[in-house]
Amino acid sequence: MANSEQSIETGRFEVKGDVPTHFAWLRTRMSIERTLMSWVRTATALIGFGFTIFQFLHRFNQTPGIKPPAHPWTPWVLGLGLIGTGIVALTIAVWEYRSLVRYLWEKDFKPIAGVDEFAHHTPIVAVSVVLTDNSKLADFLQNPYAARNGR
Repeated sequence: MANSEQSIETGRFEVKGDVPTHFAWLRTRMSIERTLMSWVRTATALIGFGFTIFQFLHRFNQTPGIKPPAHPWTPWVLGLGLIGTGIVALTIAVWEYRSLVRYLWEKDFKPIAGVDEFAHHTPIVAVSVVLTDNSKLADFLQNPYAARNGR
């Protein structure tokens, strides 16, 4: 083994504290970030599409000269379903992201993880939390009558 390499035996595998291993760790960390950003993009699309579907169909049903729909609540259910799916997907994605980051900062990876003793979180986590909270608020504001009457 070369002098520049530091090798530590952990319970599961051998961790080499060399440059290629550190860059592999960084690539893994960045791939986790990209995955979370993809989930944020998907959840944003689902939530936005849910609001759009509701608004379009709700206003279409109120257009003069159009026969009343057989099920007037359908746009509301479809919109809430898409919004709820986006919120749940985003919540699961943030939970997975946090668990993977914690795993990458375990003691097994200390020789290659970095100089700090704690994991850093990027702004995408804050964006995810804000998006989830704003979606819940907008969902309430979309139909406050149903929220007040338990529907």
